[in-house]
Amino acid sequence: MVILALFGGMALLLYGIQLVGEGFQRAAGGRLRYLLTHVTRNRFAAVLSGAAVTAIIQSSSATTVMLIGFVSAGLIPFSQTMGVILGADIGTTFTVQLIAFKITDYALLMVGLGFSVIFLGKRRAVKDLGTALLGFGLIFLGIKVMVDGMGPMKSSHLAQQVLLTLAGTPLAGILTAAVFSALVHSSAATIGLAITLAGEGLLPLGGAVAIVLGANIGTCVTALMASIGARTDAKRVAVAHVAFKILGVVLILPFIDPFTTWVGTTAGDVGRQIANAHTVFNVVISALFLPFQNLAARLIVTLVPEEEEGDNPFKTRYLDERSLDQPALAIGQATREALRMADVVQAMYRDAMAVFRTDNQELLEDVERRDDQVDYLERQIKLFLTRLGRETISADLSQKEVALLTVIQNLENIGDIVDKNLMELARKKLYQGRRFSGAGEAEIIEFHALVGKNLERAIAAVAANDRTLAQEVLDQRPVVRQRERDLRESHLARLRAGLAESLETSEIHLDVLTNLKRISSHVTALVFPILEEV
Repeated sequence: MVILALFGGMALLLYGIQLVGEGFQRAAGGRLRYLLTHVTRNRFAAVLSGAAVTAIIQSSSATTVMLIGFVSAGLIPFSQTMGVILGADIGTTFTVQLIAFKITDYALLMVGLGFSVIFLGKRRAVKDLGTALLGFGLIFLGIKVMVDGMGPMKSSHLAQQVLLTLAGTPLAGILTAAVFSALVHSSAATIGLAITLAGEGLLPLGGAVAIVLGANIGTCVTALMASIGARTDAKRVAVAHVAFKILGVVLILPFIDPFTTWVGTTAGDVGRQIANAHTVFNVVISALFLPFQNLAARLIVTLVPEEEEGDNPFKTRYLDERSLDQPALAIGQATREALRMADVVQAMYRDAMAVFRTDNQELLEDVERRDDQVDYLERQIKLFLTRLGRETISADLSQKEVALLTVIQNLENIGDIVDKNLMELARKKLYQGRRFSGAGEAEIIEFHALVGKNLERAIAAVAANDRTLAQEVLDQRPVVRQRERDLRESHLARLRAGLAESLETSEIHLDVLTNLKRISSHVTALVFPILEEV
């Protein structure tokens, strides 16, 4: 029964922590991403943002994993992550402080209220807060289940001996807690168990402090696993997280006895003492390491050197499957990949005119090969977005997802028109040895430039989510249509005049104008989602 109580109670505790994090994360929406990517240039602001985000999502590991994703996507440089990592270590103490409060008798009330808010709430934000409240209820219910199940352990000589051995050997307690935290991916759960054991008189404060130190190391495993296969800067984030924790434990280990004695004076309740030990440890190491964050960043860069890797066209650069349960991060990564795709399409479009002007068959075939890359990126981004964690995606992020799908679809259509239509016309011109008239070629170049300028403007609007630029793109639509009609009339005038070169290339000339106009339609469609945002 003791084992069942520990197993079930720990499951409730872990699930509660997960629900609290998911509920607050959905309610906070893109604000978490803003905190981590924009409020990090000042070291003190970075610490505060890391602490705030971690207190919201209930996990320093989750914050570090988010940082790894942001760094992998190029949204934040590695040098700005130091303060956030230290702040995350402080933020994770929030959960433990809550656990230390003696409010387990109200656990079922919180579960009931949380469920009621979810069931009766109409707005998504209200339901998200209900999920967080339900999570808090499950956390305290899990603690209550474990406390109630500890009774038989008081009369178990074997259990007491094992716990006393751990308490008498701090290193053994640290290692045991590190392994347990790594397995359950939560330092809060490990420390919550220590608070429960100590509250029942089964674990002395010294042993609990050792468990606190070990739990802080064990929670780093999640970040290390998340960095496997990521970019070099992302690996450096994980190494920094581990280094700060291990160095902190190494520094405090020689003074663990006086530290334990001092912690014992901070409160009358042993649970509160353990929570205070966790808080003080993380605040102290943050205060110690923050002045040396630039030096630490340089040392970690030396320890984890840059990896040489070529640019494989058939490989995504920014998508990371480990970010799928964090929609804000995943959509940011997909946006970066879509902009990379846009660069390829824009280069294809630009080189298409060079093919017509120079009859360069090698360049023609290169443009066609690049369309395979565009198709590959479109497919990978689409698959990535369709696998987003639906339980944590907000209405705002869902709208961004749909908009991004529209963008990549139109980019892929532009690439297809360049490949399957314009390049086929260029091949026909090349193989048949046709030449545009001087005036005809100048008009095609002019119209190509007009559409190309609008494509450039549209991509910039998508990158910056700029409504003003998007409106400028839309305003060009009648201009492009009118210019296409004028150029068609101009070509027909040359035909009526009997210009030989115009007669030879008429079909190709008019089809080029038609396909450039089709591309213009897809350029306009790129910005519709921006203008439709409420």
